[in-house]
Amino acid sequence: MDILIKVVQFFMSLSLLVIIHELGHFLAARMFGIRVEKFYLFFDPWFSIFKFRRGQTEYGMGWLPLGGYVKIAGMIDESMDTEQMAAEPQPDEFRSKPAWQRLIVMVAGVVMNVVLAFFIYCGISYHWGEPYMPAEDAKWGYVWNEAGHELGFEDGDKVLSIGGNQITEVDQILNELLITADDREVVVERAGAEHTFTIPLEQLVKMRQEEGYKNMYAMRMPFEIDSVATDEAVAAGLVRGDRLVALNGEEVRYFDEYKQLLPTLAGQSVKIGIERDSANVVVAREVEITLADDGTIGVLARNPFEVRTRHYSFFESIPAGLRLTGEEISGYWKQIKTIVVPESKLYEELGGFLSIGNVFPDEWDWERFWRTTALLSVILAVMNILPIPALDGGHVLFLLWEVITRRKPSDKFLEYAQMFGLIVLFALLLYANGNDIYRLFIK
Repeated sequence: MDILIKVVQFFMSLSLLVIIHELGHFLAARMFGIRVEKFYLFFDPWFSIFKFRRGQTEYGMGWLPLGGYVKIAGMIDESMDTEQMAAEPQPDEFRSKPAWQRLIVMVAGVVMNVVLAFFIYCGISYHWGEPYMPAEDAKWGYVWNEAGHELGFEDGDKVLSIGGNQITEVDQILNELLITADDREVVVERAGAEHTFTIPLEQLVKMRQEEGYKNMYAMRMPFEIDSVATDEAVAAGLVRGDRLVALNGEEVRYFDEYKQLLPTLAGQSVKIGIERDSANVVVAREVEITLADDGTIGVLARNPFEVRTRHYSFFESIPAGLRLTGEEISGYWKQIKTIVVPESKLYEELGGFLSIGNVFPDEWDWERFWRTTALLSVILAVMNILPIPALDGGHVLFLLWEVITRRKPSDKFLEYAQMFGLIVLFALLLYANGNDIYRLFIK
């Protein structure tokens, strides 16, 4: 059932994105009087699931869920309809229109995906708000896993900047470490003083490949008792609100320290120093308790952190949606630039349909569905504008050449370029989905 929910969300999102993208091409073409012969969701080699004709256009749904398309008359596209291109150009064909009109038709799909992401982010901001965890809340610094320690971080470090970018939110740290094609200069506050160190790219690549980034850091917190769970803890005099500050006479103030030390003293009697607020006065005392066999003291710790939410009115959600769309475009473009740098080895993380499907939750959550759909819409826009023949960006590249030089590339050249682009895209598709299969069954 969990897999079914993922699959349904994946196809709902993919269908919406494809229809919106192709609708952009369709509307722009019709605006300039260009004949559109087919408008399909998914591809239809040999046969389609259903189809109908309205006016000059055949609408339908194919059986191969790898995208969708509009077949614009007089245009060299993935259909490779060379027979039509050999005939005399007709007034309602793509090739008969001015270059600026053809340029608008080609960028319209990308624009529609950006507009869709913008509207989704506006709706999310208005309805659910924007969750965030400000870095200033990490006033006790962070606790790092082994991979974090290998990079040079120490428990208690407050991260101030990475790669020259100020850290304003907790989640930003991981993004700055993962998406990079060069060494990262890190500035932290350590023991009350600024400390700077550099993490070599090779270490960051190793961290990513070995998945050391998973649970790399957590916000450090003091050990304050939220509830007392055992009779032994009650008998020792522990109460809700007590802060643990010492263990057997040594200062130990943080939850992660107790989590590490107490199991080594399992079953033993220990002395714990606590601080208790009483009538606006902090009272220090010491209690003695025998630890359980698993090294616990029979209390639950209070988590002092809470995810905050920025709430927006209807009109405030518009600039918020614009900002979020811009941030996602900028972030994904940064990933693209990093992928093409071999040293980053980020290309090894490329994924296909399984990776995309796994982005969706295994339970129905409209907020996560729309956030994921908005992100995928941005990804589709950025990918399609890349100057690769067979993508919108490839057509745009040749049209810009025509506008600048006033010389139109020959139909034969465009056919070969389209064929080359399709081969490249097919190879990328095989590589990305091959990575999915490798990670699923081998890695």
